[in-house]
Amino acid sequence: MKHITVLQTEAVEALALNKNSVVVDATYGGGGHAKLICGQLGKQGVYVGIDADKTAFRDNPLELKKNAPTIHLINDNFSNLNTILSSLNIEKVDAILADLGWRTDQFTDGGKGFSFQAEEPLLMTFGESNDYLFTAYDIVNGWSEEDIANVIYGYGEERYARKIARAIAVSRKIKPIATAKELAEIVEKVVPRRSFKKTIHPATKTFQALRIAVNDELKVLENFIDKAVEALALNGRLAIISFHSIEDRIVKLKFRELVDNGLFVLVNKKPITASDDELQNNPRARSAKLRIISRVNTE
Repeated sequence: MKHITVLQTEAVEALALNKNSVVVDATYGGGGHAKLICGQLGKQGVYVGIDADKTAFRDNPLELKKNAPTIHLINDNFSNLNTILSSLNIEKVDAILADLGWRTDQFTDGGKGFSFQAEEPLLMTFGESNDYLFTAYDIVNGWSEEDIANVIYGYGEERYARKIARAIAVSRKIKPIATAKELAEIVEKVVPRRSFKKTIHPATKTFQALRIAVNDELKVLENFIDKAVEALALNGRLAIISFHSIEDRIVKLKFRELVDNGLFVLVNKKPITASDDELQNNPRARSAKLRIISRVNTE
């Protein structure tokens, strides 16, 4: 399935670039934003693309145009932004974009158990699984029923969290829950179908919760924002696209704190969302929210 970049034009326009801008694309993904960004940069510009998944650059190579900017593609987590920039001898940047969504092929072809229908091992790691403290397999097969329920409720906002955790606990006594498909089928049996739209799988919130826990996404996001605002030059902009309420809440609160401290201003008072035309072509964009801040003070 081909990946479609969400809010592609809106996000890049929000960065207010010029030909000499130094830009960080903190989540390279499918390269959709990268192509537009590099198209606005001249030979004196600098593009830094970051992705925790090393296959992002392999599967979505960046085609260079004549008079292309300096391009750095970095396989790392965006929460390490300060060390990444330091390694490139970059002190300040003019714009930073982070798209917190997923590349479609990570779900369908990633081999890490993100897809509900996949006979893939339950990993759900962005990077190499050996680099993580635990995987989704460890959670569903080794954690207590109460802890599993807390994860599903806290990170997935799933109202049937305790019911799901009980079903997982019962199933794993028979045999370990080894694949994404097995887990999805367990969840599907206990979550009332009427509580979901036909286009949304009943295990969506459970899978979201496990993925967030495995990758420590919320803490990583907070760390990234802290590093990003430190790296921005005067009038530099930070734009973040979130896809679920927990992420958006973190972005909203962090941005509000920065504005209240007099360091930044909101570029848009309300988040930018997908147009009707985009929603027709890409229903996945329905939950996307783009928030932008601009640095007005360096103190």
